[in-house]
Amino acid sequence: MNNTKKTSILSKDGVSYLIPFIMITSCFALWGFANDITNPMVKAFSKIFRMSVTDGALVQVAFYGGYFAMAFPAAMFIRRFSYKAGVLLGLGLYAVGAFLFFPAMLSGSYYPFLIAYFILTCGLSFLETSSNPYILSMGTEETATRRLNLAQSFNPMGSLLGMYVAMNFIQNRLNPMDTVERSQLSISEFEAVRDSDLSVLITPYLIIGAVVLLMLLLVRLVKMPKNADRSHDINFLPTLKRIAHIPHYREGVITQFFYVGAQIMCWTFIIQYGTRLFMAGGMEEKAAEVLSQEYNIIAMVIFCISRFVCTFILRYLSPGFLLKILAVAACAFTVGVIFLQNILGMYCLVGISACMSLMFPTIYGIALRGLGDDAKFGAAGLIMAILGGSVLPPLQASIIDQGTLLGMPAVNLSFILPLICFIVIIVYGHRSYVRERKV
Repeated sequence: MNNTKKTSILSKDGVSYLIPFIMITSCFALWGFANDITNPMVKAFSKIFRMSVTDGALVQVAFYGGYFAMAFPAAMFIRRFSYKAGVLLGLGLYAVGAFLFFPAMLSGSYYPFLIAYFILTCGLSFLETSSNPYILSMGTEETATRRLNLAQSFNPMGSLLGMYVAMNFIQNRLNPMDTVERSQLSISEFEAVRDSDLSVLITPYLIIGAVVLLMLLLVRLVKMPKNADRSHDINFLPTLKRIAHIPHYREGVITQFFYVGAQIMCWTFIIQYGTRLFMAGGMEEKAAEVLSQEYNIIAMVIFCISRFVCTFILRYLSPGFLLKILAVAACAFTVGVIFLQNILGMYCLVGISACMSLMFPTIYGIALRGLGDDAKFGAAGLIMAILGGSVLPPLQASIIDQGTLLGMPAVNLSFILPLICFIVIIVYGHRSYVRERKV
C-alpha cells in the first residue's frame, strides 16, 4: 500500500489530488482551443480585411503579447492570494475577451479584434501561470515532470477542437471569393462581404466564452488544495534575482521563447505553405486553404498521440535526453520542409508536430525543478517566454510576403527560423542531460 502511494503521480503524503487535477487539466484544453482556433485566423483576417500576411500576423502579436504582459502580474497575484484565485481570474478575463468579439464585429475594424485577443490572452496568461506550477505541486517532485506531461496531453485535445471549429465553422463558411477577387470589390461590396464574414468568425468565440464562464463556476465550487500556497510575501526583485542565477532555469526561459516561436510558426504558416503547394497543383485558393487546415489537424492528432507516447517513454528516459532526441528529429524534418517543394515537404511539416509534443512541458518541468515556492515567479518567466509566439511569426510572415527568395518559394525558405529554434532546443536538451547524469 505504501509503495502505491509513493509511485502514484497524483498523491502526496497520503492525500489524493485526482479531482483538483481533473479540474485544472480541463483548463489546459480550454487554452489549447484558444491557441489553435487563432492560428488559422492570420489567413482569415488577411483575406477579410484585404491585408498582407505581415498585417494578419498582428493577431499573433496581440495574442502572445497578452501572455507576456500579464505573466509577472499573474505571478504576484497568485503569490499574494492562491493558485485557485489565479485560475478564476484567468477564466474571467478569457470570457471577457471572447465576448468582446461581438462589439469588435460591430465596429467593422481590424484593431478592436486585436484588443479582444489581447484581453483574452491576459486571461490565458493567468491560467497558464497558475495551472502549470499548480499541477507540478499536486504530488511528489520526483513525478512532477511526468504529471505535467500528462496534464499537457489534454491541451492538444482542446487544440484539435479549435482547429476543427476553425476549419468547419469559420474557414468553410467564409465567402468563397479569393484574395484577387476581393481586391477588385468596390468599397460597398467589400464592406458587405467583410461584415458577413465577421459574423461567421465571431460565433465560435461567443460560444467558448459561455463555456469558460461555466468552467469558472465549477472551479469556484470545487475544493482545491492549498499545499502550494504557503507563502504570500511577494518579494518580487529578490526572488527574480535569485532564480535568474539558476542555470537550468535561466536557460529554460530562453529555450521556451524559441520553442513557442517554432510551434506557432509551424502551426500558423502551414496554411500558407499548403496553399502555395496545392495552388501550384491547380487547386483553387479556398480549397487549398481548407486542405491545408486538414493537414494541420492531422499534425495536431499526431502531436496529441505523441504526447501520450512520450509521457510513457519518460518512465525510462531522462527528460533532457528525450528532449534532445526529439529536437534533432525536428531539425531533420524542418530541413525537408525547406528544400522539398512537393507533398513530401508537407509530410515533413506534419511530422514536426510529433517531435514538438513533449517540448513545452518538458522544458517547463526541467526549468522549475527544485525551485520550491519560487516556482510561482519561475512559472511567470516561462509564460513570458511565450512572447516568442509574438516576435518570431511576424518575422516569418515578412519573409513569406517576399514571394520568392534565392530562386525558392519564400514560404519554404521562411522555415529556416523554426530550424534555428530547434537547434537552440538541442543545446538545452543536451545541457540538461549532462546535468541529470551528474545528479
